[in-house]
Amino acid sequence: MASIALALRRIKDDLQPFIPETMILRACRESGHEYRERILDPVTTIHVFILQILNFNTALTHLRHLAKQPFTAAAFCKARIRLPLAVFQKLLRRSAAAMLRGSGRLRRRWHGLRVYLVDGSATIAPDTPDLQKQFPQRKSQKPGCGFPEVKILGLFDAFTGLLLEVLCFNIFHEDRSQVCRLHPLLRKGDLLVADRGFCSYVHLALLAGGGVLALFRLHQRQIISFRPHRKSRRKGQKGKPNSVFIRRLGKYDQIVRWNKPAWRPKWMNPKQWREIPASLLVRELRFCIAAKGQRTRVVTIATTLLDPHRYPKPEIAALYQVRWTVETHLGELKTTLRMRRVKSQSAQGVQKELLIYALVYNLVHLLMLPAARQQHVTPDRISCIDTVRWLLSARPGEKLPDLVTNPYRPGRHEPRVVKDRHDTYPYLNRPRSELHKAMRRQVATG
Repeated sequence: MASIALALRRIKDDLQPFIPETMILRACRESGHEYRERILDPVTTIHVFILQILNFNTALTHLRHLAKQPFTAAAFCKARIRLPLAVFQKLLRRSAAAMLRGSGRLRRRWHGLRVYLVDGSATIAPDTPDLQKQFPQRKSQKPGCGFPEVKILGLFDAFTGLLLEVLCFNIFHEDRSQVCRLHPLLRKGDLLVADRGFCSYVHLALLAGGGVLALFRLHQRQIISFRPHRKSRRKGQKGKPNSVFIRRLGKYDQIVRWNKPAWRPKWMNPKQWREIPASLLVRELRFCIAAKGQRTRVVTIATTLLDPHRYPKPEIAALYQVRWTVETHLGELKTTLRMRRVKSQSAQGVQKELLIYALVYNLVHLLMLPAARQQHVTPDRISCIDTVRWLLSARPGEKLPDLVTNPYRPGRHEPRVVKDRHDTYPYLNRPRSELHKAMRRQVATG
């Protein structure tokens, strides 16, 4: 088996077309970062950081053995701190764009549209004062008994699974208030697909203003009626939809007019609010997902794909089911690559660590794409963990073998429970310092 030092060379070779050394150095210059020649220069620091995350975020003291380089854990920490956050952000965006260009035919389009998925998740960080201030823990947890929680928002390419951007913020900010930071990455004619947490009049209007199409699941609290020529809700009236009926397109398929809400979201400034149009044409449609052994799921969609001939209802329903793949992508990040818990002890360190997780995730998916083409399956069938294991053991220049293929199990459903009881200890419900005092009192009293 190849040594891990050879794995570092292999990583450099795989990254060379998409994150060449010149790209790293250019990002440093553009960010105003000055450095001197040393063992842990910016290029080596980035590569060793990637190696650390690829080895499931291994300990800092393990890295000098992995990289076969004579540096200490403290030296590597200082090298990471020296690199500006902007360098990591530029590398992710530019490398993701290069990887998308290199994915070729595997980057499909839907009716000529580039399709992107957006969704949120969370990770926990060490319990330090800096992180508690920047990413406070949930209010339901007692002080000293919880961890800072970092909310994550990711923008994925729908058909290759590549991660274009990752944002992090504290859990008390809504996803809808932060998703606007991703809009500059979208171009006119792109299609954004997301779950009900992103469906609002303001979000649809902001996307429409930039020429971006949207396909969102409607929030469960929103009242929808498919009765033709229905009357709109009058002021103060409850139990009826807010929208105004325009045209029926088919069974459970209609065009309606959404009106601008009376209140302004707290995260939006008055100037942005004034630029929001007074009304918006939206297509509402409903379909059922029937699965053997499960209850039939009814899904109601709001979209700005208004043309029923160009965008038929069955094809929209099939496209929305692609949205569920984003859950698999987040699972690969959090479970396979172990991003559920990060290790950096500063706010900027956490953001850098998450961006490197995104780079590693893209590197793994970049290998899954040719493996899928070679084995005549879709990329989601290739095992992510098997790809990571091969990448860590492969020699530079070694040909990609046939990787493990996950079985195709349509409609498979498992209850969300675990059988293994990992620990039998109770949860921490008081600060550890108080528990120490209680133990000392117990010893003193005998």
